[in-house]
Amino acid sequence: MVAISPTRPRWPALIVASWLSAASAGAAPPLFDVHLHYNAEDAVQYAPETIIAQLRANRVLAAVVTSRPPEQVLHLHARAQGLILPMLGVYRTPADKATWMDDGGLPERVEQTLADAPWRAVGELHLFAEDRRSPVFLRIVELATARGLPLQLHCDPAVIDTLFEQVPEATVIWAHAGAYPYPPLLRDYLQRYPGLYIDLSVRDQRIAPDGQLDPEWELLLLEHSQRFMVGVDTYRTERWQGFGEVVGQIRHWLDQLPDEVSGAIAYRNAARLFGQRVDN
Repeated sequence: MVAISPTRPRWPALIVASWLSAASAGAAPPLFDVHLHYNAEDAVQYAPETIIAQLRANRVLAAVVTSRPPEQVLHLHARAQGLILPMLGVYRTPADKATWMDDGGLPERVEQTLADAPWRAVGELHLFAEDRRSPVFLRIVELATARGLPLQLHCDPAVIDTLFEQVPEATVIWAHAGAYPYPPLLRDYLQRYPGLYIDLSVRDQRIAPDGQLDPEWELLLLEHSQRFMVGVDTYRTERWQGFGEVVGQIRHWLDQLPDEVSGAIAYRNAARLFGQRVDN
């Protein structure tokens, strides 16, 4: 296991700002964040207690969190089991993002690791069309699906097609609304694959340019309101510093949708997918 840095929580810089953000959110719906990272470099700056306080201050009632190395997230989960849902990442170093699909020993390690801890999903896996038939990838899909675990994929449409051709019963969270986040394409894929869900992290400017909900996105969200989820995506450490600001952007466009739809996207869809009770 990787040791957590003894660095103390940075209350003034991180948590006070989060409380102000939460206060400004008022009676906005809670969030269920399905795309967070807590990597080794994040732990150097932010202790688990700081991250947990950050989530609670922003009314995040549950969060799916992955990490590099994979066991890093278990430090968070141990301190807030109802809040932190650990997602098994497969990268031990940054370089693994580009090479994991060629690591023939990875599926066995994933299988062993899945048996050893309370993992709730597998991901985020970065994969693109040229590697979509990787035996390593397909075996990891099979392992996750056999355990009823969703896979979070950062990928293009060809990967989604190949995955469901090979393992049609899989459940997939398509990170960032895919590599080509265009409403007509997403509508097509949601109609094709009932096991596909879409994570809208880092797409706020597309969904609501200058804060105003785009009509095409609005129609798509209304049509498939049960298939979308939200996330901040702390893909670098600085994103934890600006967490409350991103939450505010998400809530701003959610507030432009009907209450039933905004509540589904904000937290109910993810709670249903992960079998998680959330009390708001």
